[in-house]
Amino acid sequence: MAAIKVGISACLLGEQVRYDGGHKRSAFCTDELGRHVEFVQLCPEVGIGMPVPRPTIRLEKHANGTRAVVPKTGEDVTDRLIAFAERATPHIETISGYVLCAKSPSCGMERVKLYDLETGHARKEASGIFAAQLQQRYPALPLEEDGRLNDPLLRENFVMRVFVYAAWQTLPQPLTKAALLQFHTSLKLLLLAHNQQLYRDLGRWVADQQEMTDDFTRGYIEKVMQALAEPATRANHTNVLQHIQGYFSEQLSAAQKAELTDSILAYRAGHEPLLVPLTLLRHYLREFPNDYLAGQRYLNPYPKDLKLRYGI
Repeated sequence: MAAIKVGISACLLGEQVRYDGGHKRSAFCTDELGRHVEFVQLCPEVGIGMPVPRPTIRLEKHANGTRAVVPKTGEDVTDRLIAFAERATPHIETISGYVLCAKSPSCGMERVKLYDLETGHARKEASGIFAAQLQQRYPALPLEEDGRLNDPLLRENFVMRVFVYAAWQTLPQPLTKAALLQFHTSLKLLLLAHNQQLYRDLGRWVADQQEMTDDFTRGYIEKVMQALAEPATRANHTNVLQHIQGYFSEQLSAAQKAELTDSILAYRAGHEPLLVPLTLLRHYLREFPNDYLAGQRYLNPYPKDLKLRYGI
């Protein structure tokens, strides 16, 4: 099986390509996630020919929109950064996610400083030029920033989306209704945990669709990734755990049912991590096999050694 590819700002891998000649190495990316994916590293600013070290660029509010400008010289590099995103298309179309460098005027995903030339003030309300191109061109592609990956919930959510998107990319083309139904079925409990309304809407949409047009399949995966981008709440996780518990209602003893119920409620109350009731459920699935549950990505969404459900 081909390695899952993930795009990443080169500085996050320890490459000394930042404006000051430094880097922002991400320990999680290099030491943990890097064991399971192949990184495709890009630095838009170096990619457009800027040197290392180099004068800083910043985002400015102009009549023709947000522009990336070198304050020291007044040079506008916006169009060059957009052209770099176009040239990077062959690389980006092979990846299953992208980790961006926070606060960067080229790579920042959100809350990048935008300078108002009239007032001289800056507000954290913009996206970097390259990051904005990724969002516009590839709306289904999982994106995250290095700083946000320090949050256990956001880190788990991003990695989960990467592995789901990678599975989508491996589906045979042209896509058949049978292949789509199998893929969608595997996501049902994940979707239920993240967005109940889209879970219901997608189910009806897939069932009613007969022709696998490009517009339909593109819209489908965009809606799936939109649903999964919404972090699952404890209440929704609890609902899914209890739903899975129902599949074992006839096999478990009274004591086993009580233990499982207590574990699920302890998770909901915040006394135990999600991993605890999940471990019990996976144990019962091995003891009492069920094909539907065995195919659910919710139970095993990514490699276990990433330990992402220990902290949520």
